[in-house]
This record gives sequence, structure tokens and C-alpha cells, in this order.
Amino acid sequence: MKTYNLVKLLPLVILFFIGANLIAAQEFKREKYNFNSDWKLKTGDFENAKATNFKDETWKKATLPYAYNQNEAFLKDIEHLTTGIVWYRKKFKLPKGISNKKVFIEFEGIRQGGIFYVNGEEVGMHENGVMAFGLDISEFVKPFPFENIIALRIDNDWKYKETATNTSYRWNNINFNANYGGIPKNVFLHITDKLYQTLPLYSNLKTTGVYVYAKDIDIEHKTASVNIETQVKNEFNAPKTVELEIEVYDISGNKISQFIGKQTTIQPNETKILKADAQVNNLNFWSWGYGYLYTVKSILKVDGHIVDEVNTKTGFRKTTFRNGEVLLNDRVIQIKGYAQRTSNEWPAIGMSVPPWLSDFSNKMMVESNANLVRWMHVTPWKQDIESCDRVGLMQAMPAGDAEKDSQGFNWMQRVSLMRDAIIYNRNNPSIIFYECGNEVISEPHMHEMKSLRNTYDPFGGRAIGSREMLDSKEAEYGGEMLYINKSAKKPLWATEYSRDEGLRKYWDEFSPPYHKEGEGPLYRGNDASDYNHNQDAHAIENITRWYDYYVERPGTGHRVSSGGVNIIFSDTNTHHRGESNYRTSGEVDPMRIPKDGFFAHQVMWDGWVDIENHRSHIFGHWNYKEGVIKNMYVVSSGSKVELFVNGISKGYGKQTKQFLFTFENIAWVAGTIKAISYDDNGNLVSEATKTTVGTPFAIKLTPHISPNGFLANGADVALVDVEVVDKSGNRCPIDNSLIEFSLEGQATWLGGIAQGPDNYIGSKKLPVENGVNRIMIQSGLKADNITITAKSKGLKSSQIDLKTIPFLTENGLSIQFPNQNLPSNLERGATPKTPSYTVKRNPVFISHATAKSNNDAVYNSYDDNELTEWTNDGRISSGQIIYTLAKPSIVTECVVKLTGWRTKSYPIRILADGEEVYKGNTWQSLGYISIPLKPVLAKQITMELIGDNTEKDAFDKIVEVDPTKELDLYKDKNATEAKGQLRIVEIEFYE
Repeated sequence: MKTYNLVKLLPLVILFFIGANLIAAQEFKREKYNFNSDWKLKTGDFENAKATNFKDETWKKATLPYAYNQNEAFLKDIEHLTTGIVWYRKKFKLPKGISNKKVFIEFEGIRQGGIFYVNGEEVGMHENGVMAFGLDISEFVKPFPFENIIALRIDNDWKYKETATNTSYRWNNINFNANYGGIPKNVFLHITDKLYQTLPLYSNLKTTGVYVYAKDIDIEHKTASVNIETQVKNEFNAPKTVELEIEVYDISGNKISQFIGKQTTIQPNETKILKADAQVNNLNFWSWGYGYLYTVKSILKVDGHIVDEVNTKTGFRKTTFRNGEVLLNDRVIQIKGYAQRTSNEWPAIGMSVPPWLSDFSNKMMVESNANLVRWMHVTPWKQDIESCDRVGLMQAMPAGDAEKDSQGFNWMQRVSLMRDAIIYNRNNPSIIFYECGNEVISEPHMHEMKSLRNTYDPFGGRAIGSREMLDSKEAEYGGEMLYINKSAKKPLWATEYSRDEGLRKYWDEFSPPYHKEGEGPLYRGNDASDYNHNQDAHAIENITRWYDYYVERPGTGHRVSSGGVNIIFSDTNTHHRGESNYRTSGEVDPMRIPKDGFFAHQVMWDGWVDIENHRSHIFGHWNYKEGVIKNMYVVSSGSKVELFVNGISKGYGKQTKQFLFTFENIAWVAGTIKAISYDDNGNLVSEATKTTVGTPFAIKLTPHISPNGFLANGADVALVDVEVVDKSGNRCPIDNSLIEFSLEGQATWLGGIAQGPDNYIGSKKLPVENGVNRIMIQSGLKADNITITAKSKGLKSSQIDLKTIPFLTENGLSIQFPNQNLPSNLERGATPKTPSYTVKRNPVFISHATAKSNNDAVYNSYDDNELTEWTNDGRISSGQIIYTLAKPSIVTECVVKLTGWRTKSYPIRILADGEEVYKGNTWQSLGYISIPLKPVLAKQITMELIGDNTEKDAFDKIVEVDPTKELDLYKDKNATEAKGQLRIVEIEFYE
């Protein structure tokens, strides 16, 4: 794809500012401006700060997005982030020739509540702390050459209450919603004529903007009916007869379609929806890792003259939700991804990063072979949503929630937020799911949310649901936290699983700083060993937890799991349980440097459902001390793995959980360790190596900047990788040297993060961890040459030079936008046309069943509803249920979810037409177990209890869920003490 450098655009920008002086003499079309520059801010409450003559010369200067406390990110615990009142002010002038026009300000969001003033007059307020909103300031601004002043009073108190209802916002939560206060997102200025297409900003403006969607999508023939609905408002005093013209441009800027809607007359002060549609051929459909986007221009014409034009960046894709499966472009895709904190923050800058850095982070999820990110609790800001469009990452978009359902004003707040979020984001193709709650909500509430979707986004191809909602008639998807759910109807996928934590600094117990696995502070007075993992143990836990979803994937039966999302992708400045003051569950650290868990997922997830590309990865490194003997671990998608040390085979690894291969007691010797993976037929399918590197010799610096260059706007960021390498340039994986940095030029030092005093936030002394770290610098307002030097005792120093390029702004306005010309990721290519899985086993369907007790409830055990069960009356002798099959079959496997799956073990016997085909104790799980049966042709399968149940939580270290409340289930307080119960949630048979 062609990309553009901002340097090449400078002549056009200059021409724009020259042309702005002549705008009154030309045909007027709407303009959109970057409104991020030239702000000032100061914490505290100030009398008359709204006034035009208020003295703000000493206030801090900033380019938005800028949260006033963002430098505290990862420095402070989430509970201690600074809160209170902050004022923002800005002076600006409208372009010459602008008079009697509409002027709107679009805020992508503030935190938490704010009151807005223009030229000393109050123009509005906004309070939900999450969503974008707009303000009509047409009657408050003065034309050029007058100087306008906008002032904002913003309060980010954790206990902030909605003014009209005196009600707190439940998602303004001290556990999960990092409180970066003020204006942490982008701001834009829009100028239109009085006949215009509205903005998709329902709060304050009550408008819905442009809606682009595709119908009659034909993936095979690459065609679809492209539809545009745009809300048009006439604020002239006379009727206007208007024509809607549509132009569609592909990712290279080529016009591929043009069509016209019907002429429509709009009366004064009337608002109408104008529509146009046409079939478009040769479409490239948006897909996983294939962020193919189109620009749709909706043009209003009066008497043949253009009076308004809106560009909508969007993509076209087809979704289907059926048979317990999710289909993207007619291909089944199992959900594999992350539950990521919506703040998605970085050290010392919080969430207010430039768009290219959002792409850098979100693309890494795709590179780990994740296909979906579930943003947690609150709607992500537009920058991350658009980034997912570009990188090809599906999204689950929440509104706003803490835990459980809401009532009264809290529910009304959530509904309003969901309405605004749907309207604002309905053109973004990466959004696949709308999430209505972080836990189950009532059916009336689900219906209400669904009605919003049906009203504002009826054709967007998005399922709406909530966490849990397993038996809801309204929700279109569901899924618990941690546990494995299956369905033959709507998709069920785990909304967060694998909640362990581990620092990147700790490879294993044999590597500096020799951290003993699990060692660390208690969590709320209890053992916290699962929150103080080393990298190897953390990655093994990730493998263990994913395996349960993999074995129940599409292709494994009539009822399947649609997958799950691991919590979280990057370490986050939110609620934590380990030794750090931030959460370390991430598969990458806060600077997005991978841990071994990143590569484990890359191996396990390389396919839409089944493995399509084989990979292997060796955990850790190969730089130990003489005499070290340790287990080596390989994650691989092959059937067996052989390990070699300096070419000598150490045999095949012990395979567990499908993907983990353990090689016990491997003695370290300098050289190379290689893992070779084979398929069932003995063919080599992948390999991985680790090599002993030399002694630390030098520092190596590697910069990362935007594809458009390093922009001197006061907000752009450059990343610099810092490595300690040997003489051959290989990273030294056990080096933890302290590096001293110096910075010259017009830039601000942001630094990085490491374990130590204040997490080294903002420090110019920063240690590498496992031989690598990463730092950030932020551009100044003047284009300059910037030099970064790194040195450390005993190492060869390193220096790099960066050059910032000019950013043009005049009178507080710019037409250079933060996300301008960022390229799409097309690396995975279009959706494959081949099936994404092969059928692994065939279901044997149950005709009917009978039982010795509670016979009227036997259907509950095979009704495809995990919130119902069959149970006997508590006597061992009545613990029998007989299933009559639809036809005589050779059943080889019984898949069953038994009540108390995490804690109970049932001694059972299974008979096929009276012949014993299994006898033994069931084992605990996080959902289903698969019991192998002796193959016997039979018409009836009988399961019977043959002894007392035993009770022991096999997952007692997973403390996030109370097993008594959640599992032993159905509010039966006596269940944990019962000894003669047979309780079946769901049972399936396969041949």
C-alpha cells in the first residue's frame, strides 16, 4: 500500500493557509481542523478562569491529547492517581472569511465531567468520562480577526456525580478504569454551511451523522450493495432542494464507484435522512490481519454545486453468528485474543499516545495471532477503534460498566453511553460485538440495549450481548469469566481467562536475579504465588488455560466453544495482585516488550480454528552457569518435539495440554539448543533454536517512529529499543545493566519502566531487563535534530540521531491530523476460501432419557442450556440416568459437564446396552471433561453413580471466582456436603 510522508504534504499545507484568505470568494465546503495545539492548563479551581481577560501566562503549555496527570502512569498505583479540578484554556481564530456558518467542536472524550465556556459564555457540559461529544459554538465565536477563547473546567474525582441526578458513574472505578484526567483524547473543529451533514455526536448535539453499511454481501463474487444514510440539517430560512452524491475510493485512492440518491427538499430547521445505494463490484473485504479500508465520500449538492462533503473511512465484511460459531466472511473463526484494559496505557504518558503508537501496540496483538480484543468495562477511544480497523483486529465494544447489572439512574447512564457509542462507532468494521455489561444483565435490559442496536445500527453485522447471558433469549452471544462454555446455538466465548501475573524481568529460578517461582508479597493476606510468577511458569499457565478452549473448538462436535480472550495483553496501571504497583498479567510489558507468553500464544493461535501454520518456541534462553540442570520447555503445534543440544538428541519431550513439551533435567553446556517439531507422519513442521551468546560488550539503540516521520507538534513520540549485546551483536539475555541516557534537542524525556525505585518512571537511568528495554521521547514544538546517548560502565556507548519535521498550525488550527495516511496492515491477506477446520468427531444424538429420580428434569441434562441441570434425590441408588440414542451407534466418547466441575469428583460407571464401557472417578475441570469409552454398538447409554462424591477444589488458587457461589451452583447451599448426588449440566456422546 502506498503511504505518504508529511514532508511531502507541506506544500499543500502551505497552499491551504494561503487559500484560506480567499475562502470568502470561493464556493464554501465544510472544513475539519486539528484543534489539539496551543492549549494551556493548570490544576486547581480558579475564579473567573472562564473569562476572556483571565491571566494564564504562567500556565503549562500542552498539545492535546494530554491528561494533566499522565506523567503518573505506572509511577503511582491506580488508587493514588491525582484527582481534582483542572482548567484548560486555548486561544484561537477562525479562518478569514468565515461568518454566518456553523461551528462545532468535537471532543473524543474527557475525564470525568466538564463545563465548557467560549468567550466567557457557558456552551455546555459533558459528564460520562468516556464517550465523544460535540458542542455547537456557532453563536459564541467571533469571526477573524477576533481572538476566541475556549475554557474548560474538568473534574476527575473518583466520586464525581452526575449533576442532574446526583448519581455516580459506576465505571468511574478505582480498580480498572485508570483515571487520566482532563483532555486525554483528540479535539477537532468543524465548520459547515447551514445546510450540512450532521456529526455522529448524540450527546449535546442530538445528531447521528453518516451511516455506511453493506447488504447482500457476496464473498465469493466480491460484490455487495453499499448503502449510505446521512442525516442532513437545514438551518437556512428557506427550503433547500439537495442531491446526495456518493463516491467510493479504494485503499490506493482510486475511485471505484459513484452513484446518486434522490433529490430531496428540506424545509427550514428540518432534519432528514438522505439515502443512496448501489452494487459495488471487485470489493476487498476487511478481515483478520487484513485492514482493507475504503473512503466513502457523501457529497451534498444544491443546483449542481457542492455545499457539503464528508469522508467516512470504513470497511466491508460479512459476519454470521450461528451454531455456536462466529463466521467472518463465511469462514468460521474461533475467538482468540485478549481482554485489554480500555486505557491501553504506556508509562509516563498514559493513554495519550499518537495514533501510530496505537497501531504499534494493537498490531502486536495480531502478530501474536490474536484476532479479537475485548476492551474492558468502558468504550475505547476512537483512536484505538480506528487503529483496530487498520491492523485487522476484531473488537468487542462495551458501553460502560463495573460489575453486575445496574438499576435506576445508573442504568439510564449506561443506556445513554451505549447509544452514543453505537452512533459514533458504527462505521468501524473491526467492531464485531457490542457488550452491554461486564456481568449478566436482566432480559428487559438486554432487550433495551438490543433495541438501541436495531435502531442505530441495524445493518452493521454486530452481535449484541453481555458476559454470561448463557440462556438469554435476547442476547446474541455470551460467555463466562474463566470457564468453558459450549453451545449449538449462539456463540459462547470466555470474556476473560488466565488471570495470573508475572514480571518480564524474571526468566526462571536459574537466571538473574534468581527469583524463586511464586515468591512475593501476599495478596489481601492470602498466598499470591500465582501473581508472582516467573516467565516460564506464567507462559505454562497460559498454555494450560487455552487448551480447554482448543479441545472444544468448532469441528469437535455439535456443541462447541467459540473461544476466549486472555486477560490481558499489556501490563496495565490498574488493579494488581503481585509485587508491583500495576497489573502484570500482560503477555507484553508496559513498553510492549514480549514475554514468553506472547510467543506461546503465537504458536497456539496460528489459525482461524485449527492450526494452519506450525510454529515452535523454546522458553527462556541458553546462557546459564556451569552445572545448571533444569527442565526446558517448548511450546509447539506439532505432534512431537525432539530436543538437541549441540547436535546431540536429548529425546522427545513429554507432551501435555497439546502444546507444551517438557524436557526434564537438561544439563546446560555452551552452544546451541534446538527443538524440532514433527507431525503425526514424522515430517518436520517447525523448529526453534537458542544459542549461548558472548559476554556483554556494547549498547545497541534502535528507533521506532511514525511512518509519517517524527512530527514536531509537542505530542508525537519516538520509541527507542535499548539492548546490551555481545561483540557479534547478539542480545545478552541475562544482562541487567543500568544504562545512563542523555538527550539533546527539542524533545522531552519520557523514559521507560523497570523494577526499582518508582519503577524508574521519568528517570534517565534505566536498567535493561533480560538484556533489553525501551524508552520514549516526546517531540517539541520546533523541528530539530535530536541526539540520544546511552552509556553504562564496562559497555561500549551508543548514540542515535533523530530529526523532527515541521508541524504547521496557525491561530490554533491545523489541517495536519494525527492519524493522517497511516498505512493499513494487509500482511495476512484476504480471508482464505478453504474451511478453517476439519470435523474431529461426529455427534450421536439423544432421543430421550429416563432416570430413577427427578425424571421430569432429565431433559435438562442435554438441553444445550448450561444454566439447567438434572440431579438425583441424593441417594447413591437413585443416581442413574439412561439415554436412548436416536439410532444404534458405537459411542467412543462421553463429553460431560457435571455440576461442581471445579470441585467435585463423581465415582461413576457407564454402560452401553448393559455392558460396562467405563468405570472410575470423574476429574475436576473448568467446564467439560471427555471420558473415553470402550467402543460397543448400543442403543442406550447409562450413567450411574457407584459411590460417594468427594469434594476438593482443584483450582483453589484461582480465587477470582467463589466456587460455592458460582459452581455449586443453582443456589444449593447444601451441595458441598452432599455425598450421594449425581448432577449433570450437559452431556454429549460421540462416535
